[in-house]
Amino acid sequence: MFQRTLLLTKTYALTVLFFLLAKVAFMVCNAEGHAFTASDVLGVLGHGLSLDLSTALYVLAVPFLCVTASIFIGWPKLLRWLLNIWFLLASVGLSLAFVADTSLYPFWQFKLDASCLQYLDTPTDAMASVSPGYLILRMAIIILLTAVFFLAYTLPQPRIKTSRHRIAEALSALVCIPLIVIGIRGGVDESTTNIGQVYFSQNQFLNHSAVNPVFSFLSSFEKTASENATYNFYSKEELAQLTNGLFDSQTLPGDTLLTTQRPNVVVVLLESCGKMFLEVMPNLCKAAEEGVDFTNCFGNSYRTDRGTVSALSGYLSFPTMSVMKMSNKVAHLSAIARSLQREGYSTEYLYGGDINFTKMKGYLISTGFQQLHWKQDYTIEEQQTANWGVRDDITFKTLGELVQRHRDGKPFLIGFSTLSSHEPWDVPVNKFSEKQFNGFWYVDQCIGRFLADMKSSPVWDNLLIVFMPDHSSDFREFDEQHPDRNRIPMVWTGGAVRQPRRLDMICNQSDFAATLLGQMGISHADFTFSRDVTSKSYRYPFATHMFNNGISMTDSTGFTLYDLTAERVTVTTSAQSERMARTARAILQLASEDLSCK
Repeated sequence: MFQRTLLLTKTYALTVLFFLLAKVAFMVCNAEGHAFTASDVLGVLGHGLSLDLSTALYVLAVPFLCVTASIFIGWPKLLRWLLNIWFLLASVGLSLAFVADTSLYPFWQFKLDASCLQYLDTPTDAMASVSPGYLILRMAIIILLTAVFFLAYTLPQPRIKTSRHRIAEALSALVCIPLIVIGIRGGVDESTTNIGQVYFSQNQFLNHSAVNPVFSFLSSFEKTASENATYNFYSKEELAQLTNGLFDSQTLPGDTLLTTQRPNVVVVLLESCGKMFLEVMPNLCKAAEEGVDFTNCFGNSYRTDRGTVSALSGYLSFPTMSVMKMSNKVAHLSAIARSLQREGYSTEYLYGGDINFTKMKGYLISTGFQQLHWKQDYTIEEQQTANWGVRDDITFKTLGELVQRHRDGKPFLIGFSTLSSHEPWDVPVNKFSEKQFNGFWYVDQCIGRFLADMKSSPVWDNLLIVFMPDHSSDFREFDEQHPDRNRIPMVWTGGAVRQPRRLDMICNQSDFAATLLGQMGISHADFTFSRDVTSKSYRYPFATHMFNNGISMTDSTGFTLYDLTAERVTVTTSAQSERMARTARAILQLASEDLSCK
């Protein structure tokens, strides 16, 4: 019995130790931009221990079954092989989890979850932000950790014999089963083991450090088991009361921004372009001064696939779901392209990367884009000019050619997603010490040349060009907790703009669709969550933003961030934070219900 107890104790203790060491490694490797002290490390280890103890029981399950079987059959070769295979799988799994969690955090700013698996469909694009050396080093670390973990689990080999007291030991094992289940569950109370239980600080980095990555990954499957997660915060009556009047789909005569209701439209989605980068984007700033500048626009999401849907379909984003990947939902989405196609517009989309990434091709075709141009339309040499595909100076030139090609008098809509301002910002510019600045300065030079070409062309007079990001990005102090992190530029320019205007009302990226259609005199009644911010019916200016397990909301009273995991407001500048948090949750519930009806 001693050898059996020793094997189980050793397995459990080693697993917990690995979790603790992984936390320290996570903090050290992600220390840049996250100051912490020795007492913070102890706080992380202490508060995260309950989750580590619970998660370690998953690793213990198979050894427990093997040890229980050995009470009756001893320790045959088959049982030893079974246990060693399990230890190998556990070692590989732990190594992958630790390295992936530590490596992805600087890019994602949230803990490892099942969403990382979506990039296995297109691994080349998923790895475009990093160098081969980066990948090789991490593969080497995974192999090394796997070897260390496996040897620690398996050496020395236990010497187990058939028990002389089978009945007593079998009863002991039987008693242990409910204890293990309770340990995994986190107790006998209504609340079960969850990520929020380890949150202890106003510093989200410390909270994230305390979270066990293996548990975070496994628990996320519960949220993604269905492609449409539902959020049930309120009763039907409460929900109706909280969301009454928030999304008005009508246009009442208001500002007239355009010289014509049937301009040719070009929508440029600027990769990751938060407003904080405008200091190195003089051409975009000049376009804002000469055109219509929406100064208080906020991005709906933190990922390209989700922000693209918000911009082009006027649809809200979700914390853990990508609507773009829901083919059966996409077919029923309202979209600018489909609305303009009904008005006789031809529609095209241009992207220098792999248009199949995140099911983008299916979304664009389903929502009304008739012709697609992407990486495969370029030469092999051009396809290799950037990690993500074709460099922006080349694709901006293509965009200009597409615009100039339309000389038949038929109105057109062209959408375009840039990519050079995506990590790793591999641009032919080294003007600034910060790579992100180089990326956005380079894109701005492309914008300047494109606008100059358009201004010198006859197409300019009837042209509306809209510059707007797909989403913002982390930079310096601008993370999800910062009120201005998701503030984005939205600039309308071109000869179809009536006069320079500055519109300071708070609005969302998703409001672009209704605002554009409203200016064109086209109904947007089917755009459930998009509001015409120039309409007299726009009476409560606010913006929401969804990110992994969090919602933030901005209105005239300030900024409030609600953490869905911790189930509380974690950051606020508003004296009405509780009201804002209720409203934000109600909007999320309303959107999820709408999604489930599609």
